[in-house]
Amino acid sequence: MTKEQYLKNLEVPTGLIDVVLDTDTYNEIDDQFALSYMLRSKEKLNCVAIYAAPFKNEKADDPEEGMLKSYDEIKKLLTLCEEERLNDVVFKGSTRYLPDEKTPVDSDAARDLCERAMKYSPEKPLYVVAIGAITNIGSALLMKPEIAENIVVVWLGGAAHHKPHTMEFNMIQDYAAARVVMGSAAPFVQLPCWGVVTEFTVSGADLEKWVIGHGKLGDYLANNTIKEAESYAAGTPWTRVIWDVCAVAWLLNDDKRFMHSDVRPVRLPGYDHKYESEPIDKEQRYVDEIYRDALMTDLFRKITE
Repeated sequence: MTKEQYLKNLEVPTGLIDVVLDTDTYNEIDDQFALSYMLRSKEKLNCVAIYAAPFKNEKADDPEEGMLKSYDEIKKLLTLCEEERLNDVVFKGSTRYLPDEKTPVDSDAARDLCERAMKYSPEKPLYVVAIGAITNIGSALLMKPEIAENIVVVWLGGAAHHKPHTMEFNMIQDYAAARVVMGSAAPFVQLPCWGVVTEFTVSGADLEKWVIGHGKLGDYLANNTIKEAESYAAGTPWTRVIWDVCAVAWLLNDDKRFMHSDVRPVRLPGYDHKYESEPIDKEQRYVDEIYRDALMTDLFRKITE
């Protein structure tokens, strides 16, 4: 790929594009919003595959359990979105994280990306949106490095460059995969979590006024969010981050209507939980501001249609 084409692929795409979503859907309530938003944005986004990503926390004892629960949640969302046609292109992902930066973890998702990406080109790339640990994408790039020229990776992960550490959930689960993807030849768009997309929050009042009562999908998303927030808010006012939506929104960011970004050198995350001080010889698109109200308006409109 020429440098000119590489930089072009760091721009918001125009026209109808093919998209893969890699998601740890059961981990949080925001992945469900992101998947629904993508499926309801058919004016520009053609979903060709969905990958279940691994995660481990209080909802899953190990990455395999997290991935399998995410797989089931994806299927549930497809039914709510009346998109059962996509059931055949939902793939199970990694059962564990990368053991190092040279060894892939085989999975249906990684193999599908290896095969699917070869049908694309630098001039017509496949957009890979990742909103969890980036293990599946890192594995595919290790298994078949040549796909890097045919994809654009949009990842919601890590912290803003000005923050003191990178200990954010999507990144700390699999630093090796993050380093593989960010250091690869694939055009890379980063939406940092802590310090940038943390701006994208929703309140119970927002959901009750604009979403609840406007269809089964909206009710499911809103009630899930309210239930989750009230489990820890204990009757106090609250807002809840639904930041995964922002990764999908970057693909829809025509005329910079939802966020601001720039092009800058890649700084790899180190195993010491900090970005390396010296950038590598690669440029990335870096999102540094979210226009919350504009994006929330578009999200609410689509999930209540």
